[in-house]
Amino acid sequence: DVHQHVIPPAYQAFLDARGISTGGLAPVWGEDLALRAMDAHGVATGILSLSVPGVRFEGGDVQARELARRVNEFGAGLAARRHDRFGFFATLTLPDVEGSVAEAAYALDELGAEGVVLFANAEGAYLGDPRFEPLLAELDRRRAVVYIHPSHLHGAVADGIPPYIGDYLLDSTRTAVSLVRSGEVRRWPDITFVLSHGGGFIPFAAHRLAMTMSYDSDRTVDELLADLRTFHVETAQAASPVSLPCVLDFFGVDRVLFGTDWPHVTDRGAAYFTSHYDRYPLSDADRAAIDSGNARRLLPRYADAR
Repeated sequence: DVHQHVIPPAYQAFLDARGISTGGLAPVWGEDLALRAMDAHGVATGILSLSVPGVRFEGGDVQARELARRVNEFGAGLAARRHDRFGFFATLTLPDVEGSVAEAAYALDELGAEGVVLFANAEGAYLGDPRFEPLLAELDRRRAVVYIHPSHLHGAVADGIPPYIGDYLLDSTRTAVSLVRSGEVRRWPDITFVLSHGGGFIPFAAHRLAMTMSYDSDRTVDELLADLRTFHVETAQAASPVSLPCVLDFFGVDRVLFGTDWPHVTDRGAAYFTSHYDRYPLSDADRAAIDSGNARRLLPRYADAR
């Protein structure tokens, strides 16, 4: 499960002291709760990541760096103690590029992170923004896995429509388009980008996205489609009878990973989408690839996992 979240107790206390909610649904996390949920959904290993609201608050870069370090060391400790069940993606501090580069190096070299998690936008700047190139260059040098999770869109929230209902899908789509239009996915081919939730709107709207991007590009529609297909995606909240065929058709089985989005999606939500995935007609080889084979290929620590 490459889309499983963690809410370290110290991080939860930090939010509680400021009256800040974790993602709008106020999920509850604990190691025992996580293991029970994993067992209920047939998950052997969860790769943990921090979700919204992230680590940037009133204290700016200094506070964000301290909070990211605490979150990452908690994840590393849990992964070391329960290496049979957990790994983690390291939290970084964008738009603080210098701090993000330093924390990525520490987490990957010292803590054993499986990769890093980045929000789709950092205070309104998407990942194709030129200011983020030093971080992408470092991650490319390390051949890193970069898990991209959506965040709140920069601007007012629509009345009566919480961001997690529709905005998150747009946020993922925006950052993928940003990376393609800027040429960053070509410039840094050794980064493995993994998009949440089946890639947002990309599988459904890929040809429209590519055609409209071609209007002011020297790349053809087919070249832009090929660039969009370089992303990996995961199945959290996208494993429905309507969405999953689009995801598989556009990205191909070898770029699709399994995800639940627990606990932010809730036990009921994880069960709903996992049951649809379990019933979806797949060959044994394709199901094995999505269940674990593709993740093991990207995350060498789990190459021998069963």
